[in-house]
Amino acid sequence: MVVKVGVAKLGNIASGVMAELLLDERADREDMMTFMATSGTKLQKEDVDRVVSNLKAWQPDFAIVVSPNGVLEGPTGAREDLAAAGIPTIVITDDVTTKKEQFAALKESKFGYIIVKADAMIGARREFLDPIEMADYNGNLVKVLAVTGAFRKLQIELDKVVDQVKAGKKGSELVLPKVVLNSDNSTKGEFSNPYALAKARAAYEIAQAVAGVDVKGCFMTKEWTDYIPIIASGHEMMRIAAVLCDEARELEKAGDSVIRKPHKKTGEIVSKVALISKPE
Repeated sequence: MVVKVGVAKLGNIASGVMAELLLDERADREDMMTFMATSGTKLQKEDVDRVVSNLKAWQPDFAIVVSPNGVLEGPTGAREDLAAAGIPTIVITDDVTTKKEQFAALKESKFGYIIVKADAMIGARREFLDPIEMADYNGNLVKVLAVTGAFRKLQIELDKVVDQVKAGKKGSELVLPKVVLNSDNSTKGEFSNPYALAKARAAYEIAQAVAGVDVKGCFMTKEWTDYIPIIASGHEMMRIAAVLCDEARELEKAGDSVIRKPHKKTGEIVSKVALISKPE
């Protein structure tokens, strides 16, 4: 059986850059296929409707809706439309846990969710953010989410759903993830060196704190002479978080203890630690 996984990318967060790639890192899995539709950079209704229409036409076994601020009208409407078409849907988004009422409604709903608390908002002010700054920031953030273990946990949760479909479950029978990824559960089981673990935890906490800094600079500060240093400091924080991740991974490499968990063509996850070894 080939499992069909649909991905709706609405706007951009770093998790969305890698969502379907984490499931098939070498593009050779024979047990599943993915289809991705994107709204581009915006979250306007007509853009979201186009994405949902394309996914519904493809009829995936389940869908992933990945977007910033997943309790906004656009992402909410997208998952509701997909669910109305009988497609089980998982939300991947940045931290919405501070939006108490909306998060409570999401927790109690039939939708799955993976909330990545370190997938922090960018410093989106014209005086500061140009295309290169945007790309540099996202590169640092992708490194943080990869090395701290957040991407691994995200991938594992999605693979669990793929495995359920392969076992014959469908629709409402699927148990969808309801996970909030923080510095505790993201880094768990990823490091053998305690100093590497400490650096990774620090990186995750710094990246998570960037969101508050950039929200202050983007929405709560009016004078451009005041908000430019604020959002610049958020980007400097993310750069340091990426440096800490590099240091953590180098410690693991020095001990020949980097954990690798590739997919086989059948979708089974195998693992290895020593570099000169075969995954089993």
